[in-house]
Amino acid sequence: MEPRNIAFRSPGHHGYSVEYSPYSPSRLAVATAQNYGIAGGGSLYIIDVDNAMGASLVKSFQCSNGLFDVTWSENNENVLLSASGDGSIQLWDLMKEAIPVIVFKEHTKEVYGVDWSQTRDQHLILSASWDKTVKLWDPQRTASLATFAAHNSIVYCAIWSPLVPGCFASAAGDGVVRLWDVRRPQSPRIAVNVGSEVVSCDWCKYDKNILVAGGVDGKISGWDLRKPNAPAFLLSENGHTHAVRRVKCSPHHQSVIASCSYDFTTRVWDFASQPAPIETIQHHTEFVCGVDFNLHIPGQVRPYVLAMAK
Repeated sequence: MEPRNIAFRSPGHHGYSVEYSPYSPSRLAVATAQNYGIAGGGSLYIIDVDNAMGASLVKSFQCSNGLFDVTWSENNENVLLSASGDGSIQLWDLMKEAIPVIVFKEHTKEVYGVDWSQTRDQHLILSASWDKTVKLWDPQRTASLATFAAHNSIVYCAIWSPLVPGCFASAAGDGVVRLWDVRRPQSPRIAVNVGSEVVSCDWCKYDKNILVAGGVDGKISGWDLRKPNAPAFLLSENGHTHAVRRVKCSPHHQSVIASCSYDFTTRVWDFASQPAPIETIQHHTEFVCGVDFNLHIPGQVRPYVLAMAK
């Protein structure tokens, strides 16, 4: 049974990202920042969710700067990464002390996105930063392996393709989603001109050629990378009225997408059936900045809100 209206409150901290564990159907990681990330520290919360018991805190980690994203390791159930406002990335281990195991620090501005490669035999990390670059990391090394610098504005996210090893997409404030091969950091393979500032993107889990982007104009566009000159579909009917903060493609259904927005809503879409949302969730009273699908339970979506508990 899907948990409904189960709340976890983080007093004094605003939520920026939430991600289900790839190992446990009940475990979540939540990245937060004080004062909307403008000043103060951040906390990383590990939460277990149960229908009967609600949300319970398993462990928390504290940082001197705000945390804007989180991603789980694909080869160790106790390891995860966070992205920080001081330009660093922290690697945490739930079985160790409450300090980072490793800190990766090369970006010169805020790191807004991190992603761990989904290929179990290829342990690589991406970081996306306000310094207009994406960096590639090996979690066993403190120096980056490569820097990708084709964007001319803030890079909000960099997401691995789940179907093509060594391929990722980056979304930025220049209105372009760029596709990269890690073996060729000098230039992207494809540049998709979305138009408006692109805050988030994600890959279809069933078709290597379909990419979804969410923009500050409140629209969600889908792109067939074999025909990148125009969107394959546009989701805007009865859609978001403010910027789309994050989009996620379902791991269970080829055409289902979840999105969250500064309009305080989370919406679920099926781009194969209609251009309007099939569900709109209005439980929040502030900006919704994170959303994720449960890999283990079809249909379960967990949004997280950017709001301070009073």
